[in-house]
Amino acid sequence: MKALLSLLALILISCQNLPQKKPNIILIMTDDQGWGQTGYYNHPVLDTPNLDTMAANGIRFDRFYAAAPVCSPTRASILTGRTNNRTGVPSHGYALRTQEKTLAVALKKAGYSTAHFGKWHLNGLRGPGVPILKEDSHSPGKFGFDHWLTVTNFFDINPLMSENGSFVNFKGNTSDIIVREALAFIEKKSKQNLPFFTVIWDGSPHDPFVASEEDRIKFHDLDEPSQHHHGEIVAFDRSLGLLRQKLRNLDLAENTILWYCSDNGGLSEVQPNSVGGLRGSKGTIYEGGLRVPGIIEWPAVIQPRVTHYPASTMDIFPTIADILELPEDDLLGPIDGVSLKPIFNNNLDKRIKKIPFSFKDQGALLDNNYKLIASSIAKNEFELYNLKDDPIESHDLASEHPKLFEQMKKEFVEWNETVEFSRQGKDYPEGKVLKNPKSHFWMKDERYQPYLEEWLERPEYRSRILKGS
Repeated sequence: MKALLSLLALILISCQNLPQKKPNIILIMTDDQGWGQTGYYNHPVLDTPNLDTMAANGIRFDRFYAAAPVCSPTRASILTGRTNNRTGVPSHGYALRTQEKTLAVALKKAGYSTAHFGKWHLNGLRGPGVPILKEDSHSPGKFGFDHWLTVTNFFDINPLMSENGSFVNFKGNTSDIIVREALAFIEKKSKQNLPFFTVIWDGSPHDPFVASEEDRIKFHDLDEPSQHHHGEIVAFDRSLGLLRQKLRNLDLAENTILWYCSDNGGLSEVQPNSVGGLRGSKGTIYEGGLRVPGIIEWPAVIQPRVTHYPASTMDIFPTIADILELPEDDLLGPIDGVSLKPIFNNNLDKRIKKIPFSFKDQGALLDNNYKLIASSIAKNEFELYNLKDDPIESHDLASEHPKLFEQMKKEFVEWNETVEFSRQGKDYPEGKVLKNPKSHFWMKDERYQPYLEEWLERPEYRSRILKGS
């Protein structure tokens, strides 16, 4: 009897720690922000007070990874839980296959109002961000978003955006704009007592770097591009502070999952070092290209702490599916991520399932402290590092640990064979890949030809239109 009462007490305590209704979900992501570019990592010149506060109130991942070292692939991984090369997105500017099952579709089925704000970059168009056309076969609306205010790619001050296919001119800083518009959507849904899934994909601090004088004033000792780059992060941090404060004002913060990360590693040309001293940068499969800042805040459930548990953008969909107990068939297998729910209130540091990466002819396999790198799959070129002892990946251990090296290499090769299977469309009911737009520049797209003359007056488009790429 005593044991039964103890069990009931534990169940009651556990239930008290869980919210009584579906959590709201916000995914917020920066563009090209390096792992070292936060105040909480003691950046030498950059302050990020709102990111720091969020990190202190949630789980701060010291080892959070983008699925790929460039943007479109990582975005595909967030929406699918799969490595990008399964989904038709081997690099930036490729279109996500409409045969994929997405997080937005799953949440819409579960009763969520869904919206996307900011950069999309999953419809096959390259070049600076332009408004997504209403008839675009790969718009956010085709992947489960009820409402979208978006551009195709990176965007800066005074953007021209698309609201469900209608062009809208905005004035001001892009971070402020998309957060303000997202908050209008959030407030509307909260008044309707509807759970919301809101994706905010910022265009900062991607080049061309454009920051206000006020936001870059602290960085005048840096070269001008670096001044503007860091100023864009200042603006993002300010907008994050507005978002978090408004959630509290609306009494939504307690049961809202706010998940932040960057889409890939930092930029080599930015000074001071953007990746916290790690090796590599955007476009490389070393830590500087893949490891990004990451935080989850959910006050109703998560106890604040710092974790060294390795996690990735491929884990986002499986985690949310686990929290909401979504049907298994809402996700398309094979799934490469895992649910992070078990670590929310447990001090787990060791990950059971390895994190795989696939990018063009390269890849990696992360087994906690050990990281196998495939610098060329076609040429059978592999390296092995111990990230605990050698975080800057300076000493290849392949010859010193031949058994471990061969075992991890074997696992990667076998996993990559399943990726090749997916590339061919074998995961889909049709057993093949249906027609998908090829990656191309919007200046050469006939659908955008009617706008080119007018857009020559816009400084963000003029030079690209004139040179045609």
